[in-house]
Amino acid sequence: MAHSARLDATAPARGGMMSDTLLALDRIALAGVFLTSGFAKLVGLSGTAGYVASKGLPAPMVLAALAGLGEVVLGAAVVIGFKTRLAALGLAVFTVLATAFFHNFWDMEGADRMQNQIHAMKNLSIIGGLLILAAVGAGRLSADRR
Repeated sequence: MAHSARLDATAPARGGMMSDTLLALDRIALAGVFLTSGFAKLVGLSGTAGYVASKGLPAPMVLAALAGLGEVVLGAAVVIGFKTRLAALGLAVFTVLATAFFHNFWDMEGADRMQNQIHAMKNLSIIGGLLILAAVGAGRLSADRR
């Protein structure tokens, strides 16, 4: 089979400047929520730790700090396009865990259930976008340049 006819999972997305521009916009849009949320967690660390503790998780101050730092560092990596595939996968895993522990609508009723189901569905969409980014890479308008 000719090289051009087979799928190459390591090849950058093709499509020229339009694809690269869209990937750059995608990185900014996806990472924005993590940068702002991570920064808010770090600025209000004691409140974040209290929320983590309310879910029965261990070492709430440590988990709160790690969550905030992870969101900021991985979010910044996605924005600039540095180690984008790995950073996007890290944020996807973080979002799966955050959804399971903090938006567990299946254990709720009434308005709380509805509100948290909406958050969980939004997170599912974000996870999908992150997985696409992990699959295709950052594009040429990035530190990775692929």
